[in-house]
Amino acid sequence: MLLWIGQLVSQLADKVFFVLMIALLENYSPLPGLAQNSMYSTLMLSFTIPAILFGSAGGIFVDRLPKKLIMIGSDIVRGILTLCLPFLPREFLILLILTFAISSVTQFFAPAEQAAIPLLVKRENLLAANALFSSTMMGALIVGFAIGEPILSLSKSLMGEQYGQELVVGGLYILSAAIMQPIKFKEHKPHQEHQASNNPWAEFTESLRYLKKNRLILNAMLQLTTLYCVFAALTVLTIQLAEEFGLKEKQFGFFLAAAGVGMVFGAAILGHWGDKLHHKPLPLIGFLIIALVLGVFTFTHNLLLALTLCGFLGVGASLIGVPMQTLIQQQTPPTMHGKVFGFQNHAVNIALALPLAITGPLTDALGLRTVLVAMSIVVVVVGVWAWKNTRRVLQDVI
Repeated sequence: MLLWIGQLVSQLADKVFFVLMIALLENYSPLPGLAQNSMYSTLMLSFTIPAILFGSAGGIFVDRLPKKLIMIGSDIVRGILTLCLPFLPREFLILLILTFAISSVTQFFAPAEQAAIPLLVKRENLLAANALFSSTMMGALIVGFAIGEPILSLSKSLMGEQYGQELVVGGLYILSAAIMQPIKFKEHKPHQEHQASNNPWAEFTESLRYLKKNRLILNAMLQLTTLYCVFAALTVLTIQLAEEFGLKEKQFGFFLAAAGVGMVFGAAILGHWGDKLHHKPLPLIGFLIIALVLGVFTFTHNLLLALTLCGFLGVGASLIGVPMQTLIQQQTPPTMHGKVFGFQNHAVNIALALPLAITGPLTDALGLRTVLVAMSIVVVVVGVWAWKNTRRVLQDVI
């Protein structure tokens, strides 16, 4: 319960921090030769690059250090860095460096949090725990961006424009650390000789060898990566979808929010009735639901129906994400948790870049509906292929 509440507060702080950075841009002058509009994309890059550079490194340190220390330490460091903002010069370069630093620290928090769940939860309860984890992650995404601006405006009026916003966001990180402080983990302690003989690079290559041998975990990771790629492409497509349904471009978040609500609903179903759904091909069903929704989208002209379809898409996503994350936790030995989850975050973050880069140009060249149909076909192929590779063993472990 403490880990879940700490996760909720920390992820809420992440989303509100992002809103804060965007809000603060109006107080900063762009670097020489950098256009005002380019400041937003540059700031987003400073968020994204650490995930590509340090995704796997974070997981390696998770296996070498206590997970509680990493999670609480990450929250405290992010809180202090945020609280430093009002006292630093109002220069865009400093804002970029601070954003880069906070995003880098987050790469250590994420795999530690994922590796902590199997330490606290019994094996038979992992599906329900991951359902709660996934629904909280999506809930924080929806609620965080929705209440970010009102929270920051309220903090400015109550605590002053000088430091009110930074105090609230930094306080959320510190609060998350305080909530998780009483947690007691029964951690697996690695042998001193093994820890001393292995340098970080050797441990990274060890994780690659482990994934190459364990095709089940590798396949589960590929399914998760495919799922995130679909959502990355949809993030771009929903901007044009908003125009198709008569909405403003800025209102594309309605479609993502509907998918998020669907994911929360699907995760709740798995959390409550996961034991009754045992031996069901949940990932295959999830991929088929997503493919069906993408295909039907091409014939939809009603906004309410489109939002309902996004909700069903979210349900399908939860049927893939929750069981696959549970499978990885169950089948990975405790000594490899950090490395495997770090590599997973790393792979997902790198894979997200391709759909974000090519979806826009493809839509311009081929049209929105052609791209949606093509995505539908790709999702079906990947779903069937993945299930054929894992169906013999998935029923015994999910």
